[in-house]
Amino acid sequence: MRQVEQWMRCIATGLVIPMPLLLLYALAPAEIVMTTVAVLFAAHCLLRRDWNWLRQGWVAAAALLWAQIVLASLLAGQGVMQAAAFVRYFVFVAALQNWVLPDPRARQVLARAYGAVAIWLVAGCWQQYLCGRNFMGYGRWADGALLGPLWAPRAGHALVMTALPGLFPLAIDRARREGVRGRVMAGALLLGLVVTMVLIAQRMPLLRLLLAMGLCGLLVSRLRAVVGVTGVLGAASVALSPLLAPQAYHKLVLNFVAHMQGFADSPYGMLFIRAGVMIERHPWFGLGFDGFRHACPDPAYFHGLSWLGVREGVHGAAVGCNLHPHNFYLLMGTMGGVPAMVLFAAFAACVLARAWRGLGAATATRDPQRLMLAVVCVVVLWPLQSTSSFLTQPTAGWLFMAIGWALACVPPASHLQSVRGRD
Repeated sequence: MRQVEQWMRCIATGLVIPMPLLLLYALAPAEIVMTTVAVLFAAHCLLRRDWNWLRQGWVAAAALLWAQIVLASLLAGQGVMQAAAFVRYFVFVAALQNWVLPDPRARQVLARAYGAVAIWLVAGCWQQYLCGRNFMGYGRWADGALLGPLWAPRAGHALVMTALPGLFPLAIDRARREGVRGRVMAGALLLGLVVTMVLIAQRMPLLRLLLAMGLCGLLVSRLRAVVGVTGVLGAASVALSPLLAPQAYHKLVLNFVAHMQGFADSPYGMLFIRAGVMIERHPWFGLGFDGFRHACPDPAYFHGLSWLGVREGVHGAAVGCNLHPHNFYLLMGTMGGVPAMVLFAAFAACVLARAWRGLGAATATRDPQRLMLAVVCVVVLWPLQSTSSFLTQPTAGWLFMAIGWALACVPPASHLQSVRGRD
């Protein structure tokens, strides 16, 4: 029995390590990996007859959220099977926390894989910027975003999700160990990432990266001056972008200002209003799994939001629709109503509370890996941002990998060490 468990854990670890590469180039296999690891973990718990990991706050919040979405889908008469299968993501998080990543060696290998993918993304972005096309033959996206070594505008989010846990700990460690020389090297690394993100020209990934840098500067004293100088030089790179990357300047500055000045009629504002109307009309149970995508073209939701002072109007009508509302919390609200939004917020709060438990300035300096994973959780779960849907890949993979990895780093990795497979 013990040998079977060891093989199961080895298989699960072997599947998890290449996840950052799969989330770039093989989305269907990434989904299969998450499901397989969840199933293997459930089988492991059955063999061990140990379900103590269920006694955690984030697990309770996730279970209630899942039950609410399943109930909402049953009432809406659509997406019931997809809603039922949604639980696999939370079981995957539990598997990472309690079974796959409590082993420091596995975490170290995963960190190296993330760092290697981050370097690959940076190299691909600069190659496309300098040569005009990436190695696949693609140029910039229609809106001016760099694709890097990919075929779609996903390089910005992927770089944030890989660089924060894969490269930032190296910068913190250099700044801590090597004095002025180390801080200079750390500043060069951070500045390179910021300038690369400016060239990529995706607003939210750039803001997430700057938020992460700010949190690092607050918690790591040796990095504060580095972060400050990097921020100033990053602002200078934006100021020079009209000359060096006009398309990036148009998207990062001009387009952003236009959206903020006329938010209600911007693409993001239209999605926000449409989602708000859906939640207003169905406050208790929403529209079921993936309800926003199905209901967005319905004229019944072509209205304003009186409680926000948004005037009555079609606000883009069907033309203003998308596959999702571009916000995790609104996505939950359209699927399961206000209760689902509250439960997702509770899930996020429980995850953040556990990831940041005991993580003061001294601990953050000694354990930069854990610090950066906690920072990633803040960045991805912050409610006031535009996001992709985590019902599909690659967003689901990046999100739940980060959460499970962050929870696994909390010492002890779980207050339920008995769940781990023992050698």
